[in-house]
Amino acid sequence: MSVRKRKDGRWQVSFYYMRGGERMRHREAATGAKNRSEALAYERRRRAELEAGAALQAQASAPLFSDFAQEFLDVYAAANNKPSEIESKRMILDRHLKPFFGHLRLDRVDTQHIDAFKAKQRKAELAHKTINNQLTVLGKLFNVAKEWRRVASVPRIGFLPTAEPEFDFLDFEEATRLAEAAEPNIHPMILLGLRTGLRQGELLELRWTDVDLVKGLLRVRRSIWKAKISTPKGGKGRDVPLSDEARTALRSLPSRFAGGLVFPGKGGRHLTKGECKHPLWRACKRAGLRLIGWHVLRHTFASHLVMRGVPLKAIQELLGHTTMDMTMRYAHLSPEVGRGAVLLLDGPVRDDRSGHDLGTIGVRTAK
Repeated sequence: MSVRKRKDGRWQVSFYYMRGGERMRHREAATGAKNRSEALAYERRRRAELEAGAALQAQASAPLFSDFAQEFLDVYAAANNKPSEIESKRMILDRHLKPFFGHLRLDRVDTQHIDAFKAKQRKAELAHKTINNQLTVLGKLFNVAKEWRRVASVPRIGFLPTAEPEFDFLDFEEATRLAEAAEPNIHPMILLGLRTGLRQGELLELRWTDVDLVKGLLRVRRSIWKAKISTPKGGKGRDVPLSDEARTALRSLPSRFAGGLVFPGKGGRHLTKGECKHPLWRACKRAGLRLIGWHVLRHTFASHLVMRGVPLKAIQELLGHTTMDMTMRYAHLSPEVGRGAVLLLDGPVRDDRSGHDLGTIGVRTAK
């Protein structure tokens, strides 16, 4: 805050106050102030009045949770999210958040309401990860409401502790058995899943214009979900090198001469996930394996790379993970990571100034 005496002898105040979560600047003459002390008192009073008025205005305009939830889907999610993400948000809002919070105005939802929601969901024996997914949508909704100046603040949301998620993958021998047991029409797709780590939606939308058999490269640019084509998960494309085995499998496909989709259904249309599930399960049964889903092929690709010593950063780029945290779930499969780190301690200590080795700590033996 600041006060100053103008040339005409009157005092002026200049200060910031909060309105709808935004920092606003205000300047006016301190009417009636005869000295600096009175001007400061005027400034404190006017700032309190403005902030109180802004709070009342925000409360009067805050919409019902149920009304804003629909606007959140129709405007924010439609503009910023993939079709699968929109559907996920819609399901969480309709089934969980709107039934609990829908009758409340946004500005009335506080931490106590949120804790009551968590208690209700835990009583229903929902997994902590599931509840956290619902809380993530709730938090995003409130952040957007604040950005749009529908509320002045966002209630604190505490997440539940979760264990590291487990995932299934095939070992080297199981992956070989699966590929060998696959029917000819599905074998190339299974092999490509095992050798490139593409998501099922990326495989189904893969086109021959994305395949460079000379350079041995796939360009992952699109994905499909419930007949809707969009960018891959994470919003970014990536290039994935092809192994010799994967190139051979692709060269064997009749669709190569027709162009279009690499793995088309009848009439060149997209295969459905149902059309892909049962051939995969038949291959599992022939190979004497448990029934798995297509995403297990992606986990298998990543797991095999880690077990063969490929750096996690390279695996992150091949999988298209937006953060290293997502890739770190595979780190425990690397048998040499921990041992290699500890063995560095046995190496000589180097003096940074002279560049000379200072020797090792050594082991003292009993005499």
